[in-house]
Amino acid sequence: MKVLTWLLVFAAIGVLGYAFWTWRQRWLERQRAAEERFESFMARAKPAAPAVVVESSLPQQKLLFEAAAKAGEAGEPALSIQLYARLLARYPESALGAQARAAIEAQK
Repeated sequence: MKVLTWLLVFAAIGVLGYAFWTWRQRWLERQRAAEERFESFMARAKPAAPAVVVESSLPQQKLLFEAAAKAGEAGEPALSIQLYARLLARYPESALGAQARAAIEAQK
């Protein structure tokens, strides 16, 4: 009789342990799903980051501009216009764009 009582106690502890373990797994899964829903909501609610324009190509722009200016000074207007056009084609929003356009008009 004593052995049967102990077996029932161990079985009850096992059942309670298994129930706790399954409950915890379900709870963790619900937590993960809630975090995913929260992250997706925050991603939709967050305003888009403003576009940051990095002038990392500024040295190349200056090099093209200077080469075109020197070609114009050397009496090569066609080459100068081609280099200014290449500058404007590669970097249309360049800070040197207005100067390049003015130089092209001057070379024509």
